[in-house]
Amino acid sequence: MTKLPLGKSDLLVARLGLGCMGMSEFYGPGDESESIRTIHRSLEMGVNFLDTADIYGLGRNEELVGKALRDRRHLAVLATKFGNVRGKDGSWLGQNGKPDYVRSCCEASLRRLGVDVIDLYYQHRVDPVTPIEETVGAMAELVLQGKVRYLGLSEAAPATIRKACAVHPITALQTEYSLWTRDPEAEVLQTCRDNGIAFVAYSPLGRGALTGAIRKLDDLSEGDYRRNSPRFTGENLFRNLTLVDRLTEMANAKKCRPTQLALAWLLARGQDIFPIPGTKHVNRLEENVGALELSLTPDEVARLDAAFPVGAAAGTRYPEQAMKAVHR
Repeated sequence: MTKLPLGKSDLLVARLGLGCMGMSEFYGPGDESESIRTIHRSLEMGVNFLDTADIYGLGRNEELVGKALRDRRHLAVLATKFGNVRGKDGSWLGQNGKPDYVRSCCEASLRRLGVDVIDLYYQHRVDPVTPIEETVGAMAELVLQGKVRYLGLSEAAPATIRKACAVHPITALQTEYSLWTRDPEAEVLQTCRDNGIAFVAYSPLGRGALTGAIRKLDDLSEGDYRRNSPRFTGENLFRNLTLVDRLTEMANAKKCRPTQLALAWLLARGQDIFPIPGTKHVNRLEENVGALELSLTPDEVARLDAAFPVGAAAGTRYPEQAMKAVHR
């Protein structure tokens, strides 16, 4: 599988990565053996860019990913994140970018992952209290110590990105981007390009909505956090299904899956964009990878643009409190 450099780094990754969050939390129950099988199949196929974070499953996701990589660490480009703070009961406590916290989080992630170095270390959300220069300065120390290879940010505003780059090179920015979340096109994507930063698109399938498999709230298991997500509830879900139906019609005409068409659209936006669709099932992984074989004409891209204009999705992408933590 063709691999490209991530930003200005020497990390060579496939255009599609694998988001591992749902293997441990948020999207209903998972199965560890199937999740590990999915990670192994991903590496076999050359999908080598794995994404986790310290808060996913309260550390369990890092442990799972570490277990899967125990005898094949050399095959993976491993990314994890710090900065969101949760209590032992799973409650959300805000953000922390203080230097001491950065250092302690890195040590804890290294232990859970069972690795000597993290390839890409993100600040998961920007701390509104701690200056970004202090946070990135502490992250840069981890690079000098050999514990981290490259640095990233997640959901950072353009001004924050520029301030961070003045302290240490930023290799990647991770932000939600999909047919129904096109916010980065306003300014963030260009800021990344101006600074040689790779754009890592998380939730590129609209948290599963663009698969076409979710038609009603009862399609989501008890405990699935999407049951309380604005875009999956009430009238918003009904309106958003019309968007999904448009995608399905276009995919049928193209003789591909809606997931593949949605991912192909993102891939066509530029070779500096790396979607990381999440899954915990091998069959879904293989379906997603099929997008790499799909070629879109300029006319097809334009028709998708028109079918999913900026702001088309009904509802915010997170509940109100969580929205306050993005684009700082």
